[in-house]
Amino acid sequence: MRISTARIAKLVSFIVAVVLFAVVSISTISGFLVYQIIHPARTPSSFDLSIMMGHPTTFSFPVADGPKREGWFFPGLQGAPTIMVCHGYQSQRADVLTLVTTLQDHQYNVFLFDFSGHGTSAGSSTLGYKEAGEVESAIQALGTRSDVDQKRFGLWGTDMGGYAVLETAERDPRVGAFAVTDVYRSPREMLRMQVRQSGLTAVPYVLNASDAIFRLINYLYRSTPLVSADIGRTHGVPKLFIISDDQPQLASETTELYNEAPDPKQLLRDAVRYRDMSDDDRKNYENAIVSFFLQYLPPVQ
Repeated sequence: MRISTARIAKLVSFIVAVVLFAVVSISTISGFLVYQIIHPARTPSSFDLSIMMGHPTTFSFPVADGPKREGWFFPGLQGAPTIMVCHGYQSQRADVLTLVTTLQDHQYNVFLFDFSGHGTSAGSSTLGYKEAGEVESAIQALGTRSDVDQKRFGLWGTDMGGYAVLETAERDPRVGAFAVTDVYRSPREMLRMQVRQSGLTAVPYVLNASDAIFRLINYLYRSTPLVSADIGRTHGVPKLFIISDDQPQLASETTELYNEAPDPKQLLRDAVRYRDMSDDDRKNYENAIVSFFLQYLPPVQ
């Protein structure tokens, strides 16, 4: 009996050790992966605004958890609406300057900035939670300017920027029209997509562990509902959904959000996502965006 009991004790100890090793290993891998996702590589682009086309100026606005954020304001027609251009995940404001130029050429005021953890903005990304608040803060600040229409704003965003746009449009009545590309209903969905793309989901439980760590890091936003829960609030607000064939997961999410959204709404399809478009495809895409805003949020009322 003593020999048998000793063997059982050793077996139990071995199993416990293996389980603890597995838990520590999975937690370590998942923690490192989440850290990499919320701290994407930053390659800030520097520009001399004094020589940039469009005569942009810097405009700063406060954010909830840090120093003032600096953006670029491209002036259009006096008193015209302002279109806020929101870049996507692993991108920065410099990557969407051609869209800014196209909008400004049609007399819109245009504003853009770098989200947290991207471009010139330090910190970490929440894949949309905090970013939506940054968009709202920018609108609040821009709404104090005397050279813009303080009650009419347009929003454009892609993936993470699109989520921030949709969240803002649901709660701010000053948003008169918005366009989103490859949007998703929750930052957790974006996190899971990034984990799957890493190839580490072959390790058991990494996906669930990464999701749990991300939720813990963003505990402050634990009560935030899916963006689809309040999409009915955009009733009467013109909206344009665009899906990319090369992003099947995001295309599915965007299509579902389009189906759930109230009128008026439009749906367009492109072959590739915005940042991977050729010059000609990008020009056609940007012309479609401008046409949408000209129809529903004209520079002159």
